[in-house]
Amino acid sequence: MTTRLFGSPLFLGFDHLEQMLERASKTAADGYPPYNIEQTGPNGLRITLAVAGFTMEELQITEEENQLVIRGRQSEEPQGRIFLHRGIAARQFQRAFVLAEGITVKSAWLDNGLLHIDLVRPEAEARVRTIPIGRRSAGKAPEVVDETPERG
Repeated sequence: MTTRLFGSPLFLGFDHLEQMLERASKTAADGYPPYNIEQTGPNGLRITLAVAGFTMEELQITEEENQLVIRGRQSEEPQGRIFLHRGIAARQFQRAFVLAEGITVKSAWLDNGLLHIDLVRPEAEARVRTIPIGRRSAGKAPEVVDETPERG
């Protein structure tokens, strides 16, 4: 029997979060390529991946369903090269990071075999909304009208 992390009836609508955690645990098993995650400011993060031997054309960064996915696929080896020792990995990879709601990619660049990806986390906005309580009439439930001012 599997124990669900958010199985309590008090956690409403968190099933998507449980799915994201499951996806993250599956992709965390492979340690290639190695990476760092650092905080660059109060709302800034930077992911740095060691991608020695990859060119910009061989790397791809995409956002897919709240995941940041980095893929690397090196082109075929040029003919005529003979390696006496091959210690630099030349395999394809896919590394995925689950992003919290609202985190966006600011920029990405390749420098000396390191791929840097800057992310911005929005500031949390306090939100309080009063829900009016209406009377039920003729078997119909009253509608709740959202009176929250629109944000621009």
